[in-house]
Amino acid sequence: MVKRGFLGLLAGSLALAAPFLALGQEPPLPEQMAARFEPAPPGWQVPRTAWGDPDLRGKWPVDYLGQTPRERPAQFGTRAFLTDDEYRAAFQDAQEQLDRYDEEDRVGLMSMGHWAERGHPLRQNSMVVEPADGRYPPLTALGERLRSEERTSWNTEVFEDMGDFGIFDRCLTRGMPSSMLPGAYNGGIQVFQSPGLVAITLEMIHETRLVHLDGRAPPPPEVQFDLGYSVGRWEGETLVIETSNFRPGMSMGPAPNSDQLRVVEHLTLMNPDQVRYEAWVEDPLVMEGRYKLDIPWLRDSGYGMFEYACHEGNVQVRGYITSTSPRFAAEREAAWAAQQQVAVGDR
Repeated sequence: MVKRGFLGLLAGSLALAAPFLALGQEPPLPEQMAARFEPAPPGWQVPRTAWGDPDLRGKWPVDYLGQTPRERPAQFGTRAFLTDDEYRAAFQDAQEQLDRYDEEDRVGLMSMGHWAERGHPLRQNSMVVEPADGRYPPLTALGERLRSEERTSWNTEVFEDMGDFGIFDRCLTRGMPSSMLPGAYNGGIQVFQSPGLVAITLEMIHETRLVHLDGRAPPPPEVQFDLGYSVGRWEGETLVIETSNFRPGMSMGPAPNSDQLRVVEHLTLMNPDQVRYEAWVEDPLVMEGRYKLDIPWLRDSGYGMFEYACHEGNVQVRGYITSTSPRFAAEREAAWAAQQQVAVGDR
């Protein structure tokens, strides 16, 4: 369903961008942004809830955005969209990855074709659209230190204790704004609404964000949360969410965040099946400036929101430690010797 919907989105996007592409010109940024969305049907109006708010309820999985990088590859500079040839090549590469699922089914294997849910790429070549180069701002001295000191399973080979694992390794959170963006799989997002409250449920790490619309202020700064504390309001048809009160070190951005992280999001229903998601992210202690994310969400009412079990049996963290730490070298050698003895006895 998502693939079929995306192909429709792609056709509409190319049609809107065609006059510029035919001339070999880069359309101005507002036209490029609009080209990602299908035009609303004639006479269409934003639907309303029973209490009068714009109705964003539904499933908006972002797995189909998995082929679009967060940061723009440096070779594109300030060019925000792929050329025809670049897009055809990227689309073909993505299709070959998707075909691996069927190939693995045919031979009875389960590999990355089953694990990764990446979809096809957007014509847009990065999720970050500001600064103009589509890349994160430079880090401050503190940001550089926090990044260099961060330990995760991606940069560590010997594990001694829990401090050698990142927040994602431990299935705590992906933080903000990463939790609103695609990972390798489990990309479901579902929006619920009630009077004065919006709930955003995330399939990966099964978190739910609560956005308070009753005019309350955030709690004192010392009250902190992994995903921050969100208050919102409606500006016309757009839901504006301001999130603060973050617990330090709980972000998977360019560097671990400080308690000064602030995220402002806009959710705007562009047509019956697409939301424009925008997020401005700043952390003055960590980054020299802010960046903006700007991506389309595509409705998929039939999407299945599955349990995110992370590592089955909750044994993998312990396994990393016992298999790499020098503290367990003697136990590993004894287990290996016993295994060899059994193997010899079986001959």
